[in-house]
Amino acid sequence: MKVVFFEEVEGTALVGEIKEVKNGFARNYLLPRGLAGPTSHNNLVRAERLAKADAIRQEKLDGEATPVATAIAGAEMTFQARVGEQGRLFGSITARDIAERLTELATASVPGSTIEHRQVLLPQSLRSLGTEEVRVRLTRNVSAAVTVIVEPDADSADLSFDEIVAEIDEAEAVEAEAEAEAAEEAEPIEA
Repeated sequence: MKVVFFEEVEGTALVGEIKEVKNGFARNYLLPRGLAGPTSHNNLVRAERLAKADAIRQEKLDGEATPVATAIAGAEMTFQARVGEQGRLFGSITARDIAERLTELATASVPGSTIEHRQVLLPQSLRSLGTEEVRVRLTRNVSAAVTVIVEPDADSADLSFDEIVAEIDEAEAVEAEAEAEAAEEAEPIEA
């Protein structure tokens, strides 16, 4: 079915685009939500008007995001994390961690700017030591690349494998004890 889009549908189309989509996708998703409509004359005129308004809005967003992208482009961020013998992290470095650091960096140059974790294009959390190139998409048209370096923290270098395993076992025991106490409190009292 050929439809004209009234709103942007991520990964499918932008406002004002005319595309051929599967009948079920159009009938069950696009048309009921008002995201698109059949390619009638009135809908084409409406979509053209919406596309012009969206272009103006996007240009404004790009203008606001460009100084932020300039401020963070090429930045190197170093994270120190607890590491085991094989160089694997006990936790992970997430998109949220990177976004927090980038917000601090961007705010220094462009006051009031924020970077959300959804803007950090990290396919999966970083779980090993090393350097990773990460792309940050601020808007549809503006993005920047940053370098994330993961290093072992001071405690990790000093611990042996047996000490690390003992700390993990102790943490798991404390967590299991807390879960058992919560389960006991949750059990109904029989009279």
